[in-house]
Amino acid sequence: MILHSYWRSGAAYRVRIALNLKGLTYDQQGHDLRTGAQKDAAYVALNPQGMVPALQVDGAVLTQSPAILEWLEETHPEPPLMPSSPVGRAHVRAMAALIACDIHPLNNLRVGKALRDMFGADQAAVDAWAARWITPGFTALETLVAQHGADWSFGDTPTLADCCVIPQIYSARRFNVPLDAFPRLLAIDERAAAHPAFATAHPDRQPDAD
Repeated sequence: MILHSYWRSGAAYRVRIALNLKGLTYDQQGHDLRTGAQKDAAYVALNPQGMVPALQVDGAVLTQSPAILEWLEETHPEPPLMPSSPVGRAHVRAMAALIACDIHPLNNLRVGKALRDMFGADQAAVDAWAARWITPGFTALETLVAQHGADWSFGDTPTLADCCVIPQIYSARRFNVPLDAFPRLLAIDERAAAHPAFATAHPDRQPDAD
């Protein structure tokens, strides 16, 4: 497997966590989003959207982190990252989508660049923009974890929801978003920091990190 990524990409971070939880071996090829490396013709030939992550495996190129996470669960079912019941799986998918669909797309690198280039936003304005979407999303997620979580976001083992939660907490800290109102999320983050699969996936530990 070759994971095309960028060390600080939240979407790539999700996939690294899942690969590690599954105990899979993979190589990484970094594409520096700050320099536009993801738009290089050779990479666009692999991933026409010119975004990360992409996973090369068995002659195929898989794109979009939710699709990659689902593929990993389907093809490498042990250890499971989804509950056994259909209702439980729906709850985990909803938690993951809350982040991957409603929070993350509004505070990724290209959105921040557009805010700066098109509207002259400074870092304080970009931070406020990120908080505008992260805070209500985390408020809802904190409630969902209270309803369905134990040691992790859903139940007492990591799921695909946690693969999304941890990178978003990392991103929230980058944007100086206050997190004191989310003790359950912070407890999960603390537990993840001590878990080898999550710790190894941390952006600072990637081969292309600054």
